[in-house]
Amino acid sequence: MYWVIDTDIVWQNENWKIVEIILEKEGLDIRFLHSILCNKDIVISTTRTVIYDITDHSKNSLQERYKSMKKSEKNLIEKIVSEENDDYSDDSLFNIASWGADLSFREIISMYKEDELVKPELQRKYVWDKVEASRFIESILMGLPVPSVFFAQSGSQKLIVDGYQRIMTVYDYVRGIFSDDNKVFRLSNSKKINKRWRNKTFSELTIDEQRKIRSTTIHVIIFEQKEPENDDTSLYQIFERINTSGRTLMPQEIRNCVYQGTFNKMLLELNKDKNWRALFGLKTEDSRMRDIEYILRFFAMKSDKVKKKSSGQISLKKILNEYMKDYANADENVINEFKVDFTSTMEAIHDKIGANAFRNYSRGKFTNKFHPAIFDAISIAVSETIIHGNNFKSVTEKQHIMLLQNDDFKDAISMRTTNIDNIKKRINLAHKFLIEGVSNEE
Repeated sequence: MYWVIDTDIVWQNENWKIVEIILEKEGLDIRFLHSILCNKDIVISTTRTVIYDITDHSKNSLQERYKSMKKSEKNLIEKIVSEENDDYSDDSLFNIASWGADLSFREIISMYKEDELVKPELQRKYVWDKVEASRFIESILMGLPVPSVFFAQSGSQKLIVDGYQRIMTVYDYVRGIFSDDNKVFRLSNSKKINKRWRNKTFSELTIDEQRKIRSTTIHVIIFEQKEPENDDTSLYQIFERINTSGRTLMPQEIRNCVYQGTFNKMLLELNKDKNWRALFGLKTEDSRMRDIEYILRFFAMKSDKVKKKSSGQISLKKILNEYMKDYANADENVINEFKVDFTSTMEAIHDKIGANAFRNYSRGKFTNKFHPAIFDAISIAVSETIIHGNNFKSVTEKQHIMLLQNDDFKDAISMRTTNIDNIKKRINLAHKFLIEGVSNEE
């Protein structure tokens, strides 16, 4: 038996609400998150409400199974606390329709094959390894509950907003090919997988086991914004709030779902640029789209919304959202201008400053982490130099280090980094030290 031990309403309108509930396994220290779409008037009690009755398993087995299934990536990005805590409240009023449905994996696979169910461009890359994917399939075969997924209605299609890993794992296993390596999908031979299913393809399962996978149902919550028309900002708000309550979508993953169009496709293309990859410090594209967010940041931080603001604090998250929305369906000429701006800037920085351009300098050496505020300062200073037709000469390591050790620059990249004065200060200092060649002594 599972019991509800905590509840949290994360979204509601006049008739419906989404409740995030924490479930606990009776007699075991096992907890996991589940989402329920229900009538607004329904009250979910936290006093030992029965939710699931499943075959009992050992404490260690269940604890291991409900750990977060994601591949850890080496942390290459310098954390800026003020930016991580950035948030804002949208003043818009929305009319959103929402409904729930229990769909079998058979139905979901059919919808995906017929393009009724689609994943936005690189909505979230497939990040589970073979063992993680195998354990999810094993969970289904064992009869364990599957967490809810979220779709957004877009015309006659539905976009996968949350739940892509789960859906694609089952889709891949049934069709027999593992997306990560395009090889035959056999369940892992690891001891973590029950020996009765180890190394088996879908076709090697018994007929009953195949039917169990296809017929297992998953609860789907679907949203559709009715008003305002031609504006999907509510979807960002909803999915971000779901994320705050335990979901795993990151800001750029949400933008990638909500603001699809020519600009989003351009960001995905620019993220493959060889100079940018070398400067970012990761050969493969970041599975959580953090690298793509910094490309968006490059364009947004030198836009009029920032440049023409005389003082005060900006919400970086809001600026990025609005910029991506404004240019979501930019025409070909605008997109080409953006491409030339970014690629020429990254090429110049890589060639004239070097691979450490966006790293800080500490204890006599460059750090290993990409620094967001150093990135926007140097990249915007170089971009504006190129756009104005001015010559950008090679930068010596001494010049670069002098900039990074300048006290004013250090303050501007570490404290109140979204303050307009600090944004302009660090860009101007980057220009003085790297373009004009000014030294600390001057």
